Amino acid sequence: MGILEVKGVGKRFGGLQALGDVNLSVAESTVHAIIGPNGAGKSTLLNCLVGKLIPDTGSVLFDGKSVLGRKPHEINQMGISRVFQTPEIFADLSVLENVMIPCFAKRDGAFRLHAIESVENEKSLQDKAEEMLADVNMLEKRNMLASALSRGDKRRLEMAMCLVQDPRLLLLDEPTAGMARADTNNTIDLLKEINDKRDITMCIIEHDMHVVFSLAERITVLAQGTPLVEDTPENIKGHPKVREAYLGEAQV
Repeated sequence: MGILEVKGVGKRFGGLQALGDVNLSVAESTVHAIIGPNGAGKSTLLNCLVGKLIPDTGSVLFDGKSVLGRKPHEINQMGISRVFQTPEIFADLSVLENVMIPCFAKRDGAFRLHAIESVENEKSLQDKAEEMLADVNMLEKRNMLASALSRGDKRRLEMAMCLVQDPRLLLLDEPTAGMARADTNNTIDLLKEINDKRDITMCIIEHDMHVVFSLAERITVLAQGTPLVEDTPENIKGHPKVREAYLGEAQV
């Protein structure tokens, strides 16, 4: 049994069948990618995984517990963090302040700042935030405004904001979207380091096959809301239906 289990999930929007009988098992400590063209159901599935959408049928279990119907801070407290396609940061705050905010959210169960009870507590939170920034090679930029960062650095900042919550599962929605190749490769290296160092399970939705095959240990291919194939990267590469329908002549 995987740390994340999707069982018979189906979701309709009016007359559109976005997902149909999706079954997915993500093993702990692995990197699992979900691929497919636009309209395949990837984003709908991701929104079901974080409780944002409630499927019409089936269940989503994290470590044996249902995520369905839970509020965002409850999902975080379960040990699930999400990286959005467009980095979700507080542009008018410093890099360090951005990473400190989730510390309060984790403690209080609400995404807002509260009065700090003691200087020691504030120092402890700052130390933890700086540790996360060091892990993503952003410590030297801790006093910069987040709005002044490059897209690649904004992604690193968002990673630090997730890591400071001590997640067991990291869900990534197009983590390299809009990046230059150099930033993409840096993000690949960062995710590998996080997976190795922190033993965090990752589930990635991604169009860039270079990213997928550089990171994933298992790949699920969606076709019109249902899984077409789930296998290792090596077998996915050689699968004729997958190559014809989704990969084409992509260089990997």
